Amino acid sequence: MTAITPIASLNPPASSRAWLSTPHPTLPILATATGTSLRIYSLNSLTLLSTITGGHKRSIRSCAWKPDNSDTPIIATGSFDASVGIWAQELDDSDEWRFAIVLDGHESEVKSVAWSTGGNLLATSSRDKSVWIWEEVGDDDYETVAVLQEHEGDVKCVKWHPEEELLASASYDDDIRLWREEVDDWGCVAVLRGHQSTVWAIDWEPIAGRDESVGSRLVSCSDDVTIRIWKKSPSQAERQQQSRLSIIKTSNAEEWIEEVQLPQTHVRTIYSVAWSKESHRIVSVGGDSKIVVYEEDKDTFKGWRVVAVLDCGHGEFEINHVVWAKAKVSNGSVQEVIVTTGDDGEVKIWTVS
Repeated sequence: MTAITPIASLNPPASSRAWLSTPHPTLPILATATGTSLRIYSLNSLTLLSTITGGHKRSIRSCAWKPDNSDTPIIATGSFDASVGIWAQELDDSDEWRFAIVLDGHESEVKSVAWSTGGNLLATSSRDKSVWIWEEVGDDDYETVAVLQEHEGDVKCVKWHPEEELLASASYDDDIRLWREEVDDWGCVAVLRGHQSTVWAIDWEPIAGRDESVGSRLVSCSDDVTIRIWKKSPSQAERQQQSRLSIIKTSNAEEWIEEVQLPQTHVRTIYSVAWSKESHRIVSVGGDSKIVVYEEDKDTFKGWRVVAVLDCGHGEFEINHVVWAKAKVSNGSVQEVIVTTGDDGEVKIWTVS
């Protein structure tokens, strides 16, 4: 079986729980949310570059880099203080970050933030059961374009489709909802049901290497200790329309189905799942401190198989988040790595080989 090998623990470790780490889409840097601060690490030297503080009154739960801002990196943060912050790096000092704007509206802690691929839209979700969509209308100026309130529980995660303005949200109500803009108004176009408990995280299949005959797919993980992959299926109305070659407009509703469940390996809540752009593998982590890597068998069409398992990745502590990234390893080459973030305050880098 493939091995998961430790490369480094990013130092110094945080003195409190670390929630999430996210790599910049183009620059070799990584942001980690811990306490009321953000830590910015180099993925070349694997060292701490700067610590961002002063914007939030309570712990930062989530963060996300704005796409296509290599010249002036911009990052959004979501906090337990119910606010969303937008930070910009000072042009004349790479160690200094400016708290550009605060977005208020949520009534309880913000659990997730995500930028659309174009960077013009920011989605945020909260314990208040709502998803907000904000649009950038000028420098340091954002306006609310939608408040989506159809979930019946805490909304744990939001993720934008890598190609379309299609937003997915996962919730304590066990559901995943998909949202699109319909004639200047955002609405729910699909509800993905199957999980038997809280859906903690979701991730879209990357565009590169995707089988176009299958179409878009979404992976989800849950408190029910399952990982499921969902795909879009033509609705009955669409199939009828195609067969008639009709120009009659059909409903905006979309039909999504559960394609497969991945082999069950975790024994406690699965908190995070990520789909690799390079290897196309999926990695998961959770309350049992396991790191599990899965691979799709596209040659014999036998579904997904587990290719690597590491027990006690963060010792006795829960692992809150996992993400794929590119980092410079010991031989000087830049490789795909796994980044895990845990309750022990540690951010750890791993290779899979």
